Parts: sequence; structure tokens; C-alpha cells
Amino acid sequence: QLQLVESGGGLVQPGGSLRLSCATSGATLDYYFIGWFRQAPGKEREGVSCISSTGGTINYADSVKGRFTISRDNAKNTVYLQMNSLKPEDTAIYYCAFSNRYYYTLFADEYDYWGQGTQVTVSS
Repeated sequence: QLQLVESGGGLVQPGGSLRLSCATSGATLDYYFIGWFRQAPGKEREGVSCISSTGGTINYADSVKGRFTISRDNAKNTVYLQMNSLKPEDTAIYYCAFSNRYYYTLFADEYDYWGQGTQVTVSS
């Protein structure tokens, strides 16, 4: 059974950095996407970034372009989200998710498996 486990969240000051990790297991498809999403209190879940299983296709939401970088280490079955220049509005629970689509997408409805989430708080 496919599982995703996030880690790396925490409290950071504005302008700081964090690196989130998403460890995956049980994926049997040759081509798939892992996406990062976030949900702040009272707001809808927002797609942040996604990466294909080969690493050859990457996409970012406009709100994080130039600040966040997604990457993967297939030897470790782990996807990372490096977050720099963090802002208070980046505060949210961050989730990673698995999509078996063959195209990149940041729509939550197109992801079938989800991790439990990790809290990121940006505050002074």
C-alpha cells in the first residue's frame, strides 16, 4: 500500500528557510507525480508544487515561484521542498500527495494518496 510521510516542518522567522521531506513507499507505477499542498486555517487547500517521478517535469504555484524549490532523490524515495524567504502568509499545514496522472497538476482532486501533513509557522 502506498504511503507518504512528511517531515521537516516547524517555526521559522520571516525571511528564514525550511526544507520539507516526503518519504514515499509502495509506489508501483513507473510514471507519477508527487505534489506539495498547503492549507491555512479557514482557507482551501492550495497546490504549491509538483514533480514527476523522473524529475523531468516540475511546476510551481505563482505564489512560491523563485522562493521554493522541489526536488527528489529516487534512491531514497524522497521528495523535498526547499522553502526560502518565508513569509507569514506561508504559514499552513503542508501535505505531500501522490497522483497517477501522466500530466502535471496542482489540483488536489487529482491526487489520490495523501500524507498526514506537517505544520509550518512563519512568525517573529
